[in-house]
Amino acid sequence: MTQNLFNSIQELTISEGKTARYYSLPALEKHGLGNISRLPVCIRIILESVLRNCDGKKITETHVRQLAKWEPDAARTHEIPFVVSRIVLQDFTGVPLLVDLAAMRSAAEKLGKNPERIEPLVPVDLVVDHSIQVDHYGTKDALKLNMEIEFERNHERYQFIKWGMQAFDTFKVVPPGIGIVHQVNLEHLAHGVHQNSGTIYPDTLVGTDSHTTMINGIGVVGWGVGGIEAEAGMLGQPVYFLTPDVIGVNLTGKLREGVTATDLVLTVTEMLRNANVVGKFVEFFGEGTASLTVPDRATIANMAPEYGATMGFFPVDDATIEYFKGTGRSDDDIAAFQQYFKAQEMYGVPRQGEIDYSEVLTLDLSTVSPSLAGPKRPQDRIDMAEMKDRFTELFSKPVAENGYGKQHDELEKRYQTRQLNAEEAELCTRLETNVPDESCLSDNSDRNVTEMVSNHPTPSTETPDPPLNNGTIELGHGDILIAAITSCTNTSNPSVLIAAGLLAKKAVEKGLSVKRHIKTSLAPGSRVVSDYLTHTGLLDALEKLGFTLAGYGCTTCIGNAGPLAEPIEEAVVKNDLVCAAVLSGNRNFEARIHPNIRANFLASPPLVVAYAIAGTVLKDLTSEPLGTDSENNPVWLKDIWPSSEEIQVLMKFATNADTFRKLYSDLTKDHPLWNDISSTAGETYNWPASTYIAEPPFFENFSLQLDENDIVHEIKDAYALGIFGDSVTTDHISPAGAIKAASPAGRYLLDNDVAQNDFNSYGSRRGNHEVMMRGTFANVRIRNLMVPGSEGGVTLYRSENQEAEEMSIYDAAMKYRSQGVSTVVFGGKEYGTGSSRDWAAKGTQLLGVKAVIASSYERIHRSNLIGMGVLPLQFKNSDSVKSLDITGNEKFDILGLGDLEPQQDVTLIIHRDDGSQKEVKLLCRIDTAIEKEYYQHGGILPYVLRELLNG
Repeated sequence: MTQNLFNSIQELTISEGKTARYYSLPALEKHGLGNISRLPVCIRIILESVLRNCDGKKITETHVRQLAKWEPDAARTHEIPFVVSRIVLQDFTGVPLLVDLAAMRSAAEKLGKNPERIEPLVPVDLVVDHSIQVDHYGTKDALKLNMEIEFERNHERYQFIKWGMQAFDTFKVVPPGIGIVHQVNLEHLAHGVHQNSGTIYPDTLVGTDSHTTMINGIGVVGWGVGGIEAEAGMLGQPVYFLTPDVIGVNLTGKLREGVTATDLVLTVTEMLRNANVVGKFVEFFGEGTASLTVPDRATIANMAPEYGATMGFFPVDDATIEYFKGTGRSDDDIAAFQQYFKAQEMYGVPRQGEIDYSEVLTLDLSTVSPSLAGPKRPQDRIDMAEMKDRFTELFSKPVAENGYGKQHDELEKRYQTRQLNAEEAELCTRLETNVPDESCLSDNSDRNVTEMVSNHPTPSTETPDPPLNNGTIELGHGDILIAAITSCTNTSNPSVLIAAGLLAKKAVEKGLSVKRHIKTSLAPGSRVVSDYLTHTGLLDALEKLGFTLAGYGCTTCIGNAGPLAEPIEEAVVKNDLVCAAVLSGNRNFEARIHPNIRANFLASPPLVVAYAIAGTVLKDLTSEPLGTDSENNPVWLKDIWPSSEEIQVLMKFATNADTFRKLYSDLTKDHPLWNDISSTAGETYNWPASTYIAEPPFFENFSLQLDENDIVHEIKDAYALGIFGDSVTTDHISPAGAIKAASPAGRYLLDNDVAQNDFNSYGSRRGNHEVMMRGTFANVRIRNLMVPGSEGGVTLYRSENQEAEEMSIYDAAMKYRSQGVSTVVFGGKEYGTGSSRDWAAKGTQLLGVKAVIASSYERIHRSNLIGMGVLPLQFKNSDSVKSLDITGNEKFDILGLGDLEPQQDVTLIIHRDDGSQKEVKLLCRIDTAIEKEYYQHGGILPYVLRELLNG
């Protein structure tokens, strides 16, 4: 506590005999600072942090006054320094962050400084959830086998994490096998408010994963940032951002019978993407919002990155308090949480007209219908009734129009490959024939279902031929190869998971089954899920359809689906099949789910089960039966769709506070895999030889003082390393998925005596810059327009008076770097959409790229580029790569960087082969003063290290 500005420090009675001080926001309004009570709730929570952390240096009284006078339609020029209460990491982004901290300590030691000055100043929780992969599935021991493989693959990483636990006082770890970071955050880590030295204040955070926003569902302000920005935050830097617009979303009405929270969030995602809320705050209000359960709110908040918003915020109300009670929070925590928000006059969901928003959008919940999204982007919603037609349309649409460029008559074909041997046949027929289980809950024949699936005439009951015919693998376009109940978005929501279990139970009782070649998996977001599915008898039904427990963590949604059986992979590749995956995830970008599955659809957990039974996306589930029962009668989706009444009866099993307390009380109990991991000790890391963990080069030749010669004044004679189109995601840029032997990263591992079977994934090797820089821009689906018609990380290397040579982007980058030649990257709209992957920026910097020039940026990636000292520039007006006829045959100068100011114009000069040149103005996307400092220091990490070591 620093100052009592505006006499705002007041006393709060929490319960009998318990009081605390707090910084009163109503007191600011009384002192005439503005209409605080009409500010969006999310802005007020940030205002409290600015007020409480005002120190007269980094945060001043001016900052408080500016934010207190936030206006809905004002120009966004003021910078907010936001100090968060805590930081959350997942292991894919958390391990490289820990590597950077270790490197900073090593740098401090080399400079003769005390390494322990590098220490997180706010609590940090690392949840190890991204390293589990679905290698085994469809069997009772799949979870055990997958975790054993996980620990074998990641032994070196986990040793390093354990070193971090003992080296840093404020660094805590949730071990593998506990759950997904966002669900663990929601169910356990969040306390609503914090109390420190007698002061109470709201829980706020940033996390190194885009879907940190799930926590907005319980009234916690937080969002995803890159690892490099999170590092700055944990080392005492505020999170800086421009004062945002806040879009109010007024939810009215109620969801119809049979419509799920997943259908709602896919509708919200489509609506808000169309409304262009990129980089803005979204706050939900109105009677429809108040009617939603907290898990439904968290489902919507989770997908804020997919609709482009920084946050999708829900205020605190009685439903929030009930959720805290049902998830086992202490009585003291709950009392403090409730009393604090009431005292700040921020308790309850606002009604229409009570808050001033930059813009108000309205969604009538009763208009939401059963939906999927895909096949390449989460915002491309499809009504379930239109699914078959949509896939058919895209199948024959040109690739340039986001289609697959196939002939329509190919849809009728099925493809056979070779005869399977016994071992291969076993791979494709893991599951036993389904038999109804008497232990499942009794049926309710009077159920109600959605109107959409109940009023259709009976068509032919023909279904596609089975994929296994007399020992020969047989597949066709549109066949489903992966069906996964996965991801934080939906596994945190008991209503959709219970719905999936009930649908599975009814399907089993009808004699329905899932084709044996489909890779089915259930990856809950916490152990609580399997507990309530077991107690309701629904886990057994899911297992009979192949949805056995595969792991507690992020699996299929982040590309950890694991391999398909080799004969299936061969059939898909050999026949160039457009096959499908259905998953209850939030991301379906190209090659993310599986490199050979080209159509990926997001759906609710019950629809995942339904489509797995159908076996193809070329079946209209509203007008065609799923299959036939034991007496050859057609079975319709409406016959097995659970009613809301059935779901509600079982919800009590999912809100048992004692279960939450038991499962979260001791995270290492009965966990020998984790407890047996040994590690080194000490305040600095000894950097043993490893292809998983390596000391990064970010602090080579580091000096305590910034040299004027280090500041970039211009970029001259640069070549294009890559030219990319619209919607290039961080999945395209950042290394992700499997490592191929013929790739630069694969060659590096082979050269270091790593067998191909032990390559693991790019994600697991994010702690080794040598692997990661080789995998940057190496996605199998990325298209460099410099090499027309190509896919994969290739480019044209150019040098004076020589023919352009095609090679990997990595190899070209290393040639340019060795010659001291600068490079730039061009992009289209929404450059850097997707996960908050810091390696998309780190890899770009290590390849020697000096600037990225794009039509527009996604928020996190733009910030990360600056954080790594790479300059983000934006085309102005209608300029673009196409309009300027940039092909990669040019050289480029970027001038006007010496006296750089936020959002100023800089000059791009395009030098063409014929000797002509064109001058173009670009917008510098360094948006704030602190970003300018970060860029001039070469990034956040050098800036923070200098500040810490200079005292």
